[in-house]
Amino acid sequence: MANTSSRTLRLLSLLQTHRYWPGPELADRLGVSVRTLRRDIDRLRELGYPVEASRGVDGGYQLAAGAALPPLVLDDEEAVALAVGLQTAAQGGVAGIAESSVRALAKVVQVMPPRLRRRVDALRAMTVPLTWNSTAPSTDPAVLTALAQACRDTERLEFGYTSAAGERSDRHVEPLRLVSLGRRWYLVAYDLVRHGWRSFRADRITGPRTTGARFLPRTLPAEDAAAFVRASMEQVPAGWTVEVLVAAPADRVRSAASRWGTVEDAADGRCRLTMRADSLDWPAMLLGSLDADFEVVSPPELLDHVRRWARTFDRAT
Repeated sequence: MANTSSRTLRLLSLLQTHRYWPGPELADRLGVSVRTLRRDIDRLRELGYPVEASRGVDGGYQLAAGAALPPLVLDDEEAVALAVGLQTAAQGGVAGIAESSVRALAKVVQVMPPRLRRRVDALRAMTVPLTWNSTAPSTDPAVLTALAQACRDTERLEFGYTSAAGERSDRHVEPLRLVSLGRRWYLVAYDLVRHGWRSFRADRITGPRTTGARFLPRTLPAEDAAAFVRASMEQVPAGWTVEVLVAAPADRVRSAASRWGTVEDAADGRCRLTMRADSLDWPAMLLGSLDADFEVVSPPELLDHVRRWARTFDRAT
């Protein structure tokens, strides 16, 4: 059995990973008795963490919003700044940061009191984000947070969805994962009405709401959620299909670009990068970040686009 302090931290971590934990299951995960679990829960409450309990055969625990933030060594101003900063990072689509920002934001919002949530919403509403591409789709951080929490809690979800053709429909799904690819967010979920796996663009989702019904996750017919989204995108017409030969080892390019395309070995120490995009700005920015020579195979418009950027950069003073 772990010592009391480390066990308490482990308990807090578990409470943050699911919306609701049955008491016996939570005690089993910690390797303690139900009585010891109750004492650990009381210890968290003494520290200021709002843990709610339900009694009975199906009794359990969940971390709820409280009257004040738990003692996170953050004052109110810092908590608001943290939430707004995480929202900005989530919208930025920065590789390696966006997804973790949404997960962290979901945890912060879960325990943030209403008075601070109102301040965060007001500040976000009155702030115009500065992005590198004004045509990039905007996803409401509140929608991302709701989707992330539903994925985490394995709770069925309902929302309105607008297709690429502008047709609106109501969806009822079992959410699995949020995926950040390029400048967009996608929800991978099992559609209960259409009886199949789907990927949904998050910026086309409106009014997400959980139903309260839990489910056992189904097996995704892909290596992971990101691979599923990429495969789904290949079935939908995109603006551009990009193919580039990069003068760098495949492993190096793959570590930077595999989330947005496929990377294969080519001759002479080069590799072939293939991706689909609705704008040439994103492939150009990605290629610039690789810091390697490259040859544009297709489309020829990408070469013109990159040269235009190069002339602009060359004029910088």
